[in-house]
Amino acid sequence: MKEIKNILICGAGMMGKNIAFVMASNPAYQVALYDINPTDVAAGIRINTEKLIEKGVLAESELDERLSRISFTDDIDSSRVSSADFVIEAVFEDMKVKQETFAKLEARCSADTIFCTNSSVMSPSQISEHLQHRERFVGTHFWNPGHLIPLVEVVKSDASSDEVAETVMEVLRSAGKKPVLCKKDVPGFIANRMQHALWREAISIVENGIADAATVDEAVRYSFGLRLPQLGPMENADMVGTDLTYNIHDYILKDLEDSHKPSKLLAGLKEAGKTGFKTGEGFQSWTPEQAAASNAALNEYLIWMLYQK
Repeated sequence: MKEIKNILICGAGMMGKNIAFVMASNPAYQVALYDINPTDVAAGIRINTEKLIEKGVLAESELDERLSRISFTDDIDSSRVSSADFVIEAVFEDMKVKQETFAKLEARCSADTIFCTNSSVMSPSQISEHLQHRERFVGTHFWNPGHLIPLVEVVKSDASSDEVAETVMEVLRSAGKKPVLCKKDVPGFIANRMQHALWREAISIVENGIADAATVDEAVRYSFGLRLPQLGPMENADMVGTDLTYNIHDYILKDLEDSHKPSKLLAGLKEAGKTGFKTGEGFQSWTPEQAAASNAALNEYLIWMLYQK
């Protein structure tokens, strides 16, 4: 396996800073962030991690130690870029921007540098299609917030080598993440496919007058949602029996939503500018205080689930 010492994060936005914080958890790594815009990385990471400090999950001394291993450059010709063994790109979700970023990186990094794209939906095969060494390119989908959600989906492109994929998995494990391997480059990868299958059915239930939006959320929170962190769907199917699972599916699947387009209800909300927290109205109405409380409650919940604090 390729020895990894120098890690480069391209894009110093919120996700890039969070990824840098995560990767710097391993003292073996020196982490650099590159962005075209000057960025106070340390200040951003301190803001992102203040709840961890407040809850006693992270000591100030440990944060200082991690920050000592993180540097920043806005010069793509910097040695921090050219010396990278392992690159994670976290720029805008724009295909052209991502392709251009990797073209510049390939021209400056060594021939065995491993390239990763942190995209939640875009195809790593397409992002890497113009590179010369496509075998050393994979997707690494960090879930937001990147410093709290353990999962990273490692997505093989149509050219990724097994060795590179396994090296990426090991590097992520060494930084405390929970990597999973997506063997095929498919839209949505693994977790988003399942998440949006659920969202499609949830929206359909509201659209068809079966229940309102708040009721749908309560039905999830107080039933199968409670056990999902412990009991995944495949283990659950084995637990109840594949025979029972078959019988249930034989009865119910024909009645579930299977539209291949976004619902008319969702399209109507979008067209009306009712985009949720941002405007105060989506499927439900939200005051600024309610939206802020929801975001804060999510972070509190994640910290409790992960650290019991």
